Amino acid sequence: MIKMVVFDMAGTTVNEDNVVYKTLQQAINEKGFNFTLNEVLLEGAGKEKLQAIKSILNVFAEKEDDALAADIYQRFETLLTAAYDTQNILPQDNALAVFHALREKGIKVILNTGYNTATASSLIRKLGWTKGIDFDGLITATDVLKNRPHPDMILLAMQQFSVSNAAEVAKVGDSIIDIEEGKNAGCSITVGITTGAHTLQQLQTAHPSCIINNLSELLTLINN
Repeated sequence: MIKMVVFDMAGTTVNEDNVVYKTLQQAINEKGFNFTLNEVLLEGAGKEKLQAIKSILNVFAEKEDDALAADIYQRFETLLTAAYDTQNILPQDNALAVFHALREKGIKVILNTGYNTATASSLIRKLGWTKGIDFDGLITATDVLKNRPHPDMILLAMQQFSVSNAAEVAKVGDSIIDIEEGKNAGCSITVGITTGAHTLQQLQTAHPSCIINNLSELLTLINN
């Protein structure tokens, strides 16, 4: 029996037209690179954003430079704050209806993200979501020492809400690393969704329990 569902944010429950990864692409390319958005998504999606920058530089430019990565990250945060001030941020289709349906069944709804806490909280405020009414908890990259694909964010959520068995937890996300995070935590259900960073074919390489196209499909899966 599922007692908790852990949802990724951008691309999974939040529709922000990939503004995070477009901004990440801009911040990196300002330093003289020419990465495509697809490359940024492929290597950076779902990761804590400083780690995403390091991974992108390492894989596509064969460059390891912590000072450069930190400089890009600082610029990224400035650009992202400005983008979110003007960007139209919407919930993914049926997100709130699914949250409420799960909570009515006594299932905890947790948001987790590779964002830092300040960014995630600002997104939630912009969406008008309320903790304790629309969702139960928020766990971000800044709450743990090890980020995705390590399971620490899910394990912390379990600890906070007294869920001792990871088999009672489902993880939903739009990237390969989301699925890996769920598997590493021992979740009995890992769900890929095609509304965000990675395509159906890319998600399939992570071998999730299933892949859905809309959050509403999750209710049938949980009910079964």
